[in-house]
Amino acid sequence: MSTQVVSVSVIGLGYIGLPTAAAMASRGVKVVGIDVNQKAVEIINQGRIHIVEPELDELVRHAVKIGCLRASTTPEKAQAFLIAVPTPFKGDHEPDMSYIEAAARSIAPVLEKGNLVILESTSPVGATEQLAQWLSDARPDLTFPHQAGEASDIRMAYCPERVLPGYVVKELVNNDRVIGGMTGKCAKRAVDVYKTFVKGECVITDARTAEMSKMTENAFRDVNIAFANELSMICDNLAIDVWELIALANRHPRVNILQPGPGVGGHCIAVDPWFIVSAAPKQAKLIRTAREVNNRKPEFVLEKVRAAASKLKYPKIACFGLAFKANIDDLRESPSVEIARRIAEEMPGCILVVEPFIEILPEKLEKEGNIRLVDIPTALSEANIVLGLVDHNQFKNIASTDLNEKIVIDMRGMWK
Repeated sequence: MSTQVVSVSVIGLGYIGLPTAAAMASRGVKVVGIDVNQKAVEIINQGRIHIVEPELDELVRHAVKIGCLRASTTPEKAQAFLIAVPTPFKGDHEPDMSYIEAAARSIAPVLEKGNLVILESTSPVGATEQLAQWLSDARPDLTFPHQAGEASDIRMAYCPERVLPGYVVKELVNNDRVIGGMTGKCAKRAVDVYKTFVKGECVITDARTAEMSKMTENAFRDVNIAFANELSMICDNLAIDVWELIALANRHPRVNILQPGPGVGGHCIAVDPWFIVSAAPKQAKLIRTAREVNNRKPEFVLEKVRAAASKLKYPKIACFGLAFKANIDDLRESPSVEIARRIAEEMPGCILVVEPFIEILPEKLEKEGNIRLVDIPTALSEANIVLGLVDHNQFKNIASTDLNEKIVIDMRGMWK
């Protein structure tokens, strides 16, 4: 029998937490979003958003207007707590669980018997159990699934997000969800939460399998992107147009090669496979190799830029795109940012950057001192080397005549 979900607290109001909070709130659930960023909290409480995501602004505006969504920097009591904080890696690609631990410490004082805690952050296998341990250490007066099983005071589950930036609002609702409970009752309680807004199927499993499912999905993508990126480097060496080659190969009914690029970015695909490698280093040979191939691609791009610059007395380079994928403002783990930084570090003179989805340069580029954020016309008028890194729609519309008499390095196949 399902339990009516009346109140939810979402910890972390970033690219996943905010859309999730707004989706639930738009269905009449009372949602308070918790974030350490005071400015983001203020913006959300005004019915606005601090990130770029299609349709999210309307969803947040509506949810705030009807009184079902508000944001705070201080955790409050709720029926369910959903943790959606970052999980980067540290050192030798070891998972950094410090944000999850901080979230656990913050919500522990307001937990009550009967509450549900869901971890959404992409995490290594065993993360949900570790979260339960941190919470039980902070609240010895409550019991948790690793202590009392089905009879626990607090229910715990893991449910990974699986959305595509640029389509988050639609995919949050329509995609199937994997619900991994630490016990059967934990999973069923989590299904009740997600069914408030998810139209896709909620598939129940255990927490460890759900954690591995998320990493497996991203490792699969990473391996396939690595094949495309390696193929592009081989084709460059053999003087073959990789874009034409892939289009021809994909005419085979059982072949679907992805499009190559300057590397792999984002908070998931560039990070999560390392969690698998860290957990099983002897067995994860293909996954490790794919990560290494994709991590080498930016150096391949830099070699092409160096070769082009060596042909000009006064090279002026314009980098088109900083985001990790097209038509969003997300710069997390973006290879384009690192490529632009390396170019500025190595090349004399000013480097031009075009990124229509941001208003200021990220700190790591700003501190280089020789990078300017400019618009498309300025870049095309001043640069003699044009480097295409991200296939934003605005860039695809650049006329071929505007690229005449320039050295064009197109890593996305935009300007064929």
